[in-house]
Amino acid sequence: MTSKELLSELRTITERNIELVRQRFSTLSDQQKRWKKDSTSWSILEVFAHLNAYASYYHPVLTKRIEATRYREPKDLFISSPLGKSAWKSMKLGNAKNVKRRMKSPKTFNPTFESQLINGADIEAFEKDQQVLLTILTNAEEVNLRKVKVPISISQIIRLRLGDALQFVIYHNERHMQQAINIIENNSFPKN
Repeated sequence: MTSKELLSELRTITERNIELVRQRFSTLSDQQKRWKKDSTSWSILEVFAHLNAYASYYHPVLTKRIEATRYREPKDLFISSPLGKSAWKSMKLGNAKNVKRRMKSPKTFNPTFESQLINGADIEAFEKDQQVLLTILTNAEEVNLRKVKVPISISQIIRLRLGDALQFVIYHNERHMQQAINIIENNSFPKN
């Protein structure tokens, strides 16, 4: 895949997420935002708090790496590293918009364990974070997606290529947006 095609695909997903927030989540009542289908499920607020926690780590790191890199010459082709491909593929939804592999969230990013992650304005914060992500994608067009390295959230030692890190973050967002849609579409979801 070319670098331009990759960034275009990631931009489309991010723009779709912004539109989904505006259409489906921005007018929900507090009761709807906090509803859970059972004790082991997340509420919509918890989903967005989780995404915001990841954004609070990745967005500054991505921005810093793009700004500080000496690799200012974009390459036409982007090739994932084996580790990077494994990371983003674990997040990517299946063709039927289904989660192929369930994963446990690290406790520091899990609102079930870290209730302070939820601030009540999580949906609005997510939309703002997505606007920041669009800027990051624009800035990524000016650098080499293979040469710029990004430390992952659970280990500063392990680094992904910028293109892989962007895919991981954006497929992760898409995955949890689908989770939030599934909550709304549950037959027991409150009507108001």
